Amino acid sequence: MESTNNSNNVLFILLGAIMVLAMHAGFAFLELGTVRRKNQINALVKILTDFCISTVTYFFIGYYIAYGVQFFSGAQVLAQKCGYDLVKFFFLLTFAAAVPAIVSGGIAERAKFNPQGAATFLLVGFVYPFFEGIAWNKNLGVQTWLEQNFGASFHDFAGSVVVHAVGGWIALGAVILLGARRGRYHRDGGMSSHPPSSIPFLALGAWILTVGWFGFNVMSAQTLNAVSGLVALNSLMAMAGGTLAALIVGRNDPGFVHNGPLAGLVAVCAGSDLMHPLGALVVGAIAGVLFVYMFTFTQNRWKIDDVLGVWPLHGLCGAWGGIAAGIFGQQALGGMGGVSLASQLIGTALGVSIALAGGFIVYGALKYSVGIRLDPEEEFNGADLTIHKISSSPEAESGF
Repeated sequence: MESTNNSNNVLFILLGAIMVLAMHAGFAFLELGTVRRKNQINALVKILTDFCISTVTYFFIGYYIAYGVQFFSGAQVLAQKCGYDLVKFFFLLTFAAAVPAIVSGGIAERAKFNPQGAATFLLVGFVYPFFEGIAWNKNLGVQTWLEQNFGASFHDFAGSVVVHAVGGWIALGAVILLGARRGRYHRDGGMSSHPPSSIPFLALGAWILTVGWFGFNVMSAQTLNAVSGLVALNSLMAMAGGTLAALIVGRNDPGFVHNGPLAGLVAVCAGSDLMHPLGALVVGAIAGVLFVYMFTFTQNRWKIDDVLGVWPLHGLCGAWGGIAAGIFGQQALGGMGGVSLASQLIGTALGVSIALAGGFIVYGALKYSVGIRLDPEEEFNGADLTIHKISSSPEAESGF
């Protein structure tokens, strides 16, 4: 029975890891469809490269910082319990690799390639696992302190704060240090429009992410006997709420509509195992509204050129999700209880602070040491030709 149980858990979490791995194709196509045509190849190459850098870095450094686990025993030892610890690493790696994938969308179209690889190494090796260990492995005693003082520890079931808010707030620092795309904003206060190059590819990326998200959330139980249909239904309701809210307040804009489900799913991660489905619907709807208004405000008023809107989508909606778990997880609102709003506020603020500081430190150090931005001519030609020496439609440009 124990062997069968271990095998079931391995298969369960392996399927989750594969679904979240597939989400990285979603990140790639979402960025590909949003950026201009001359930067499409770069979007695809960045996501794949960053994932592989994340894999090696998390294997040797990040996973040990977060959980104190290393893989330098013999294969016979590693394969114990049918290799459950190995597929658990695979699953959690896909979460870690989401952080540079999130950042990639914010800095698109003008960032150098190699410095971004270096940033991925530092973020996945040190910044992300530092907070991951605090939140999910009770490192440094923060969770114990919260439980002693507020009756419950910080609750983030599937990473609204640990993954999404951390990625989004790191991206904010990177975007500010990088500066806006050339020609995006004018000295007279005007602004040039850079419309998405392909709504169909943008929609494809959003759908891949949406489908994979049910592995992201449901499989966060990490064992088969802990799986909960409540998580699945709450994810579905938050997705619907985010989409419909973005449709309404975004006035049918397809970019907002296809980011709406992502906003809802980001926000519901933290409390998806606690909320009533009606609470999840409200949480997702608020996230959809938050994304649309803050994306517009960030771009038009603050002149922060966050290409895919990853700070409002992941940073703000992720922080909202951490707080929302402390509100809609309460029994008075139909939730499961056992959660503290004070702990949620403190844990969310801690994650945001670590991420924002980490983003400025990592990208600031790279900016003033090796540079992080393409020069004006390279940016004008596009990252595809400048970095990869090929465009997304070479046959059309060569006349064949």
